Amino acid sequence: MGRLTVRRSVLRLTPDGGTRSRPDTLVAEEPLEIRVGGKPLSVTMRTPGHDVELAHGFLLTEGVIGTGDDVAVARYCNSVDDEGRNTYNVLDVDLAPGVAPPDASLERNFYTTSSCGVCGKASLDAVRLKTRHSPAADPLTLDREVLVSLPDRLREHQKVFGSTGGLHAAGLFRADGSLIVAREDVGRHNAVDKVLGHVLMNGGVPATGTVLMVSGRASFELVQKAVMAGVPALTAVSAPSSLAVELAEESGMTLVGFLRGETGNVYTGAERIRV
Repeated sequence: MGRLTVRRSVLRLTPDGGTRSRPDTLVAEEPLEIRVGGKPLSVTMRTPGHDVELAHGFLLTEGVIGTGDDVAVARYCNSVDDEGRNTYNVLDVDLAPGVAPPDASLERNFYTTSSCGVCGKASLDAVRLKTRHSPAADPLTLDREVLVSLPDRLREHQKVFGSTGGLHAAGLFRADGSLIVAREDVGRHNAVDKVLGHVLMNGGVPATGTVLMVSGRASFELVQKAVMAGVPALTAVSAPSSLAVELAEESGMTLVGFLRGETGNVYTGAERIRV
């Protein structure tokens, strides 16, 4: 498995106008090629770790699979570096018998940056995937006190961020604020895919009665991913986009942005929040 962090020497500019050399910790970023049945599907830049979860989450949120049973096996291919060592940067997924392969229109057979989001999609219509796990009828209710506590609860589990300052995080919580799983990654959507992949592999999809908390903004793609997994509420410390709000409203999802301290903006699904 690749390293989560890398140490580099930097020239530090000091307050007195001088400089000094010091070591710095950087978050690792490496490509991961996801193959299905030996055929390349997507290449994304990610922080190594929890790659099988990432692949499961990606396939779930792209509508390729709907349950963990849809995957027969996921394994690293023998991709090697110049010294003959396995890079663990190519993961091949075999679908279970009877599961249809990915639609060619959804393939991302090109380099995708860790933050590009829906830029790899051919059209908006291709992004509006039909979920098998609609959150619209989910009976989730959230106490205001639990809601505003989620950013701090997520921050407690951002271990690599504490040493690098360069990672996004996502966490899935129960209605009482207890954590189910948290993951970090250099890409926002990768962190969410890892969380949802973990839940999928443990039989937790649809993720009824849960709240997905993300450390950045609430983009359209993150709302889409949550909807595909049946998550009824998405909260973010930063702003949502207009399209994210539209999709959340259409899907019956609660969407909260600018969740900081004791404040936040409820954009959709306010009926789920007890104030």
